[in-house]
Amino acid sequence: MSFLKKIGKVLFGAAKSKKVPKPKIKTLKKKTAKQSKKKAPKSSKKKVSKASKKATKKVPKKVKGKSVKKKIKPSKRTGMVKEALAALPVAEVTHYFPHVDAAVLKIKDGDIRVGDKLHFKGHTTNFTQKIVSMQIDHQPVLIAKKGDDFGVQVKARVRAGDVVTKIS
Repeated sequence: MSFLKKIGKVLFGAAKSKKVPKPKIKTLKKKTAKQSKKKAPKSSKKKVSKASKKATKKVPKKVKGKSVKKKIKPSKRTGMVKEALAALPVAEVTHYFPHVDAAVLKIKDGDIRVGDKLHFKGHTTNFTQKIVSMQIDHQPVLIAKKGDDFGVQVKARVRAGDVVTKIS
C-alpha cells in the first residue's frame, strides 16, 4: 500500500463495512454405537464460547427517536501522521551561489518563515539549519509562500535538486 494511502486511511479512516454474523448451522452426524449408549448431559444450560460473545455487537438504544452517538477516541497514530506529513518535501534547491554561500529555493507546498528549521537532503547534502533571513528580489521578507523563489544563506554547500523539508 502506498505511503499516501496510509496517511489517508489514518486521517479519514477506512471505509467500514457492516459485517452480519452468519448463523451457525449444526450438521447432523451419524452416531456410533458407543455414542448412542452415552447419557445426555444433565444441565440444560448452553455453554457460550468467548468467540461468540465477541462476535455479538450491542446496538445503540434510541432515545426519543434519536440515536445515541458514540464518542470517537483520538487515534493512536496521530504522531505517525505528523511525522509522515513532516517528511513531505516543502521546497527544492534551484541554484547555489558559492561565493556568498546562498541558495535559491522554490516552494512546492506550504510556506516558510524566518525562524523555521529546514532540513536539506540530497546526494551529497544532509544538514539542518534555522532560517535567519530570506530575500525575494533582493528585498528581505519574513514569509515565502507556495510558488515563490527566494534566497537564503546556508551553512554548507547545496546542489540544484536537493530536497528541503520543514522540521517542527
